[in-house]
Amino acid sequence: MIIELPPQVRVQRLSIGSEGAPLLVVDQFVADPERLVRKATRLEFAPQGAFFPGLRARAPASYEAFLERLVQPLLGEFFGLRPGRLRFPMCHYSLVTQAPEKLAFLQRIPHIDSASHQGLASVHYLFRGQWGGTAFYRHRATGYEYVDEARQEAYYRQLESESRGPDAPGYGYIGEDTPMFERIGQVEGVFNRLVMYRRNSLHSATIDNHNVPPPDPLTGRLSINTFIDVIP
Repeated sequence: MIIELPPQVRVQRLSIGSEGAPLLVVDQFVADPERLVRKATRLEFAPQGAFFPGLRARAPASYEAFLERLVQPLLGEFFGLRPGRLRFPMCHYSLVTQAPEKLAFLQRIPHIDSASHQGLASVHYLFRGQWGGTAFYRHRATGYEYVDEARQEAYYRQLESESRGPDAPGYGYIGEDTPMFERIGQVEGVFNRLVMYRRNSLHSATIDNHNVPPPDPLTGRLSINTFIDVIP
């Protein structure tokens, strides 16, 4: 499967909150996004892991090679990473499908995917309609907007304490500000838009608790979610 950049691709280089973690937004990301959607309709989606609130299926291997061509020139200049070989521990089509009342505590708050500064994540939105985008947060008690190796012990100790307190979140996906977290940035989910950020930035998909997407690649919240490790 050949994937190409279109001539009208538009790249925004942004930052998140007061700590300024890098945020890349690319519109018109691939030349033929409908082809990726059609590919998804032919795959078998299934639960993967205990944390993701939905279903996943492996994305085409050619997608990783395509993404690498975009990322390599940005490693040092934009993400502050030393150039190196890229490894893709995850590259999957994803459908958020979990009912709000079935979410565990850690699924009801923003999360990180890794504490390492060497890890990046991307979300490529392949849906049309109001299924939400990606939001970024500051943890009020610690002031953290990202959680690296130096912060993670204190952060999770504080989370454990708050999970038993009066500010613990009720059932459902996180929306805007809460007693525990302040929303500091948001990217809307637009068809054929890609958002990329460090995996240790606190983030969450923005899901309407009254309108959870169906488990259908054509009508649901289809995206390609990728983890990228940079190996110096």
